[in-house]
Amino acid sequence: MAVALYARDHGLATVLALVDQPVDEHVRAQLSRLENCGAELYFTHSKTRTILTAPMLFARHTSGGHLPYYLPPGGSSPVGVLGYVEAALELAGQVRRGELPEPTHIVTAVGSGGTIAGLQLGLRMAGLTTRAVGVVVNDTLRLDPATITRLARRTAHLLRQRGADLSGLEPRVEDIDIVTDWLGSGYGHPTPEGARAQTLSADGEHLHLEPVYTAKAMAALLAMNERGAFGDGPVLYLNTNGPR
Repeated sequence: MAVALYARDHGLATVLALVDQPVDEHVRAQLSRLENCGAELYFTHSKTRTILTAPMLFARHTSGGHLPYYLPPGGSSPVGVLGYVEAALELAGQVRRGELPEPTHIVTAVGSGGTIAGLQLGLRMAGLTTRAVGVVVNDTLRLDPATITRLARRTAHLLRQRGADLSGLEPRVEDIDIVTDWLGSGYGHPTPEGARAQTLSADGEHLHLEPVYTAKAMAALLAMNERGAFGDGPVLYLNTNGPR
């Protein structure tokens, strides 16, 4: 959605390959927003068919010797990961200014790995002891700690190439926790726990969550907190849903 919106604002055409997920009000609204942004939609249905279709899409949209820019699922490339490196640095700035206490944990959804990889790297760069906890909501990609750490390391390499002095800093597998118990039947399938988290968040915090990513992450946070998994906290929830 963000790609289609900002690409339109900068005069770039967007071509999307979309895999199947259960259709509900949230999905219908997103599809309508994508169409309103002028994105060209291809319903490739599955990961395998998407991979097979990609060369055809590249050939169809190559013109004047210019190749399309390929964006991986969720924007989880080293360049995309920089967004949440910056978010971790922004958090550190808020802590330094006394705007909030340093969290012991930060919890977020893991759909393609970019958000948690950026936090993993950014928290270390910022010198925070905050531990990143990722709640896996996607069963179509490999999202284990080792895979995410490799993405964080590729991002660190990109920063070094651009002149950053990271003083030997290297993301470590042991810096993050990945939990996989809140996926439900699969990507995009709502869960009773997620629905409960949506209701509690809307009523108590006026927080808008959606069923695919953020509700499942909040459900995990609530359950982990109930069993004392975070110790004394404080715990920060990162809401990656951007309805605007």
